Amino acid sequence: MQDIKTRTLLVTGASSGIGRAISKMLLQQGHTVIGTSRNCQQFKTSHKNFHFIEIDFSQLDKLAGKMKSLEKQYPLLDSVVFSAGYGQFGSIEQFSFAQIEQLITVNFTSQALATRALIPNLKKKPSSHLIYIGSEAALKGSRKGTIYCASKFALRGFTQALREECGTSSVRVSLINPGMVKTDFFESLNFQPGDDKTQALLPEDIAETVSYILNSNPDIVIDEINLNPANKVINFKK
Repeated sequence: MQDIKTRTLLVTGASSGIGRAISKMLLQQGHTVIGTSRNCQQFKTSHKNFHFIEIDFSQLDKLAGKMKSLEKQYPLLDSVVFSAGYGQFGSIEQFSFAQIEQLITVNFTSQALATRALIPNLKKKPSSHLIYIGSEAALKGSRKGTIYCASKFALRGFTQALREECGTSSVRVSLINPGMVKTDFFESLNFQPGDDKTQALLPEDIAETVSYILNSNPDIVIDEINLNPANKVINFKK
């Protein structure tokens, strides 16, 4: 393990779940964190190295301006962890056209646009990271997952191609594909992971994986990491 290099990182979806755990870990390690949320009132931390910005990733027309403003305000920004996203499941005919558009927008398109806006400056930094939180849904299509899987397959293909594009630059691109994680992600869904500790990942497991990537040998690239609980159990809600 290399000595920890302090960074200024943007973490999307930082107000809850995986994004919150990642932000907390980064702050504990001495990094500066810029956290995004659709509603910044959810942020309760007053850490001196934590800053927040309100961004709704479903509003694509505002993204470029938000990213430009963020770069001006935080010129030391050198890495991004994309963890914003949500889940919606069902047969394709159960989705409205608007629901399909929004799920793809938040889980994929917005991340591609934010990357496009930020990458020119990131390539000018001595060392930069782009870390994307994908899903096991990017590895295999599943029933009731047509649109969600499509959004995560798209993100996976995007990161694979982007990694090739950044191969001669200072930017390292990594993808983390977790299985079911015990978070509020499942609040609006009709299923959830099992209750035993072996049946779900914790947000801190994903945070530790982000730390591993950030602190790895600078001469290597960690392409993709898949994480799963020891036992996969799905409980359907009544």
